[in-house]
Amino acid sequence: MKHISVLVPIGVHIGIVDGTCDLFTEANDFLVSLGRQPYFHLNFVGISREITSKGGLFSVKPNDHIDAVKKTDLIIIPPCFQTDLQTTIDKNKEFLKWIQGQHNHHGSEIASLCIGAFLLASTGLLDQRKCATNWMVAEDFKKMFPKVMIETDKVIVDERGLYSSGGGYSYMNLILYLIEKYTGREVAVHCSKVFQIDISYKSQSAFIIFSGQKQHSDEKVKSVQKYIEEHFQEKITVDELAQLYCIGRRSLELRFKKATSNTIVEYLQRVKIEAAKRNFELSKKSVNEVMFETGYTDSKAFRSLFKRITGVSPIEYSNKYSTLKH
Repeated sequence: MKHISVLVPIGVHIGIVDGTCDLFTEANDFLVSLGRQPYFHLNFVGISREITSKGGLFSVKPNDHIDAVKKTDLIIIPPCFQTDLQTTIDKNKEFLKWIQGQHNHHGSEIASLCIGAFLLASTGLLDQRKCATNWMVAEDFKKMFPKVMIETDKVIVDERGLYSSGGGYSYMNLILYLIEKYTGREVAVHCSKVFQIDISYKSQSAFIIFSGQKQHSDEKVKSVQKYIEEHFQEKITVDELAQLYCIGRRSLELRFKKATSNTIVEYLQRVKIEAAKRNFELSKKSVNEVMFETGYTDSKAFRSLFKRITGVSPIEYSNKYSTLKH
């Protein structure tokens, strides 16, 4: 039997803890129905006797304090939030050494769910490794943990026993992944059907809303960003932007990349594709009509770029998300 320690941090998202418990419990019940032994033993552990949940609406009493758990096979880190991300980490810092010790001395695997990745990254165990988290906080994550290789588009990342999931309810896909890894495909497929989870769901790219990386202090770059967002339908070149804002091309490119983590061309592409996504969502326009309205004339290039950024083709996105087709 695999011993699983589900952390109950301060500010925990109770719904995700419950969902995690439901999936593992269903896996155990299905194994029993097959004449096999239940495989997962869940224990809820914390750093105090009673934990206040996100929003302060609920309180939770963990089964054990972390000090009482000497060895565990798998640690689940659910998302938690208290005022801001750094405060969340600070209030839960007592978990960090315990997590490090379990992994380094006992070989415990660790799975972070959504923004639980911030707590896992704070242990240092993710340095020079890949990680997924909620796309909405990806820029904050990059700044706080520059040594970690964030995988913005991935739903699941498996880094040699350090697992992480993308945003929101994609945590269910990571739990299914773990169920399949430990007990087999049959059990995972059963759980996916019971909870109606798309087991093939691999990317969160289609859900990303690009709002521009403006969490920086370079006012010149912010002006360039604003210009791009207001004129994305036009043909914009880096040379024209440099001339318009009275700055050398190379200097502009370096400052833009440093401030936004994108090149100017990449930023323009993402602005165009975000506009295309909104167009598909709110209209019945064809792929070619949307392509022309976002400033593209090469159908092959537009389709290729759209799929690279969103993970799906323009027609697939339109069929799935258009509010006028349902």
